[in-house]
This record gives sequence, structure tokens and C-alpha cells, in this order.
Amino acid sequence: MKKRVPELPALAADLLAAAKRAGLTIATAESCTAGTLAAVLADAPGGGEQFHGGFVTYTKQSKIEILGVETDLIRKHSAVSQPVAEAMAKACLARSSASLAIAVTGVAGPEPDEDNNPVGEIHVAIAHRHSGTWHRKYEFQKRQRSAMREAILRAALIFAQQRCESVQLTNEVKHETPAS
Repeated sequence: MKKRVPELPALAADLLAAAKRAGLTIATAESCTAGTLAAVLADAPGGGEQFHGGFVTYTKQSKIEILGVETDLIRKHSAVSQPVAEAMAKACLARSSASLAIAVTGVAGPEPDEDNNPVGEIHVAIAHRHSGTWHRKYEFQKRQRSAMREAILRAALIFAQQRCESVQLTNEVKHETPAS
């Protein structure tokens, strides 16, 4: 029997609920998803409370101009890399009032990018104002662009929810008192 994959609206609602429990608000910085992550979050229940907005930086130049990602960082590592994804997430936090940023960069296809990064190479970075930055690299099989974006969104939403739950757990542990 094939495992049922949750729909994007349900994943977005789950992320926003986890963010609320952890006392977090969310902003996005997107490249290959072209604002669709922000749209999914804005449309989900809780979006009005927990989602603060997003930046669409589809090109290298927009990453530099809008987010302030260093030209040399992009030149050295390419726009599709862990250092650039992390820089995007940190810049998103610096330019918003959100407490958690989700950044996505990669190649959705149909062809490799100008730096010859392969279709399906995706980097997602999550930055939290007080806990640091996390990164995951995904290597998706080549597929139709809309299906690729859906897979990327699914991965980013699940990763972000896991980070929200980790922050919530850390906050709860900080507030524990020893048993008498």
C-alpha cells in the first residue's frame, strides 16, 4: 500500500501551529520556489498570526540587492549552496521582525543552472534569532517543474516544523524547575 503524503496546506497549518506553540513567527527568503512557500503559509490557518512575510530573490542579483548576500560568497560557492542558503536565512531575519526564517535556493529545472548545478539540488536553511542556523541539502529526482516545487515545499515545511518543535522543547526545558 502506498503511503499517503500530506497535502501542502496541511503541512503549512502544522508548521504554523508548531510555530505558535513555540512562540515563533516566520519569514521566508525564496529563490527556486519563487514565493510559493510564502503563498502556502499565507493561505494556511494561522498565517495571519505567525507568518510575517517573505522575500523572493529568484536571481543572483536579487539575492545581492534585496537580501545583501555577498557577491563573493555567491561567486565562490554559487547561488545553489549551503553558505548562500544560510546567508539568505540570516538576512531574512535581519530584514524582518520574524523570529524564524526559512530560506530556499536550488535548481527546479528543467535544465541545470548557469553554474551547472544539477536539477534537483536544493538547499534549505532555517535561522532562529537565538538558536542559530540549520541546513539541509536535498537531491530530488528530475521531474516536471511544478512537481519539483511541490517536493521542495514539502521538504521545507517539514524541516521548519521540526526546528519549531526543537525550539519549543528547548524553551520548555529552560523553564523546568527541579523536583523537590
